[in-house]
Amino acid sequence: MARLGDFIREERCAAGADAENFRLVGVSNEHGLVASLRASAADDLSRYQRVERNWFVYNPMRVNVGSIGLAADDRNTGITSPDYVVFSCRDGLDPRFLLHFLKSDYGLEAIARNCSGAVRKRLYFSGLANIELEIPEMERQRSLIARIEHIQQAIRFIREENSDRHELPNLKQAILQEAIEGKLTAKWRVAHPKVESACELLRRIQAEKVRLIAAKELRPEKPLPKITPEEIPFEIPKGWEWCRFGNAGIFQRGKSKHRPRNDSRLFAGGNIPFVQTGDVARSKYNGFKIETCTGYYNEVGLAQSRLWPAGTMCITIAANIAETGFLTFPACIPDSVVAFISPIEGRTPEFVRMFIELTRTMIQEFAPATAQKNINLEIITELMLPLPPLAEQAAIVERVEALMETCRSLGAEIEHSRTHAAHLLQAVLKEAFARASE
Repeated sequence: MARLGDFIREERCAAGADAENFRLVGVSNEHGLVASLRASAADDLSRYQRVERNWFVYNPMRVNVGSIGLAADDRNTGITSPDYVVFSCRDGLDPRFLLHFLKSDYGLEAIARNCSGAVRKRLYFSGLANIELEIPEMERQRSLIARIEHIQQAIRFIREENSDRHELPNLKQAILQEAIEGKLTAKWRVAHPKVESACELLRRIQAEKVRLIAAKELRPEKPLPKITPEEIPFEIPKGWEWCRFGNAGIFQRGKSKHRPRNDSRLFAGGNIPFVQTGDVARSKYNGFKIETCTGYYNEVGLAQSRLWPAGTMCITIAANIAETGFLTFPACIPDSVVAFISPIEGRTPEFVRMFIELTRTMIQEFAPATAQKNINLEIITELMLPLPPLAEQAAIVERVEALMETCRSLGAEIEHSRTHAAHLLQAVLKEAFARASE
């Protein structure tokens, strides 16, 4: 182990009267280069220090969080604050090797051990010089530098490449947008010209609702406002139909009449799942399948609520507004959740869920500006929906699910690449610098 003071020297070169001719530079916490700054009109630049190529600059008050930079080329030379420490490397120590050490966890630990000051920690040059570091031969230093910088470059490439070309959240939104506009299934429509139209589907849904109302299995619904041409945001394919959410199926608010909602008398010895907004929100991490519940009602709890069947789509209308998921088991839901069931067998619930996911931000804007944001059932049922024919709904859902699975696989590959590169970098840094923290 060597004492760092044997390989570095402090530089104190005042800018002097020629200061106006130099670039003013400061220190970046995140990057290993010295960044350009602006001087205050009140500053006396003649007191500032010169910074030459391959010299280091650090802020004594913030070096413990990485506020240190290397003027690696002429673009970063100039003058810097008189309050900063400026130093250079002697023969036998490559500045880039030292920079990687000082920016690593091992270097930051060594810096912390050598700071002075009870409250405001500072690292003076004497403290820096006291740090011990194993300094290999120059050829070994340069080999480690090359490995570290190669991995860092790979990490930057992964981050930038996947940010610019594979922006997954934006890609998913684009898929959903094309789905609800009918663009994903343009070829499907050409291959299936004779399918039941959405207009006919809406008639069948309404007829089934009338039957359920007559059988007293459904309460009469309030008529929904007709859609005017001015409300239509975009053109949809032939055979599709703009409608209100309430026209596409049955929306019913959950029931939890008793207050307080967490009264132990509702749950003691219970075995009937009670699903709340958090359970619905968590389902997005599991293919929108609701597989958790907040608690279990007993018969008392069930009596003041209602049991919805497995497969029911749930939509949150309070707290986490417009989160969606499908029950995988019969469950009760509170009045902060809306249930959606299609009276006609098909993929309508999945299609409606996709539309809600795409328009969640817009739906949330309907919530009044209160401490506990929420929307009501009327808002949900009056939202507009571009409804495809039933057969095309199935084709759209299948296509979107396949594309989303591709997105998930791509995301997993990206994360694996990032994790692998990060672990590899830590391994190289440990190989180079670990003994400095012992």
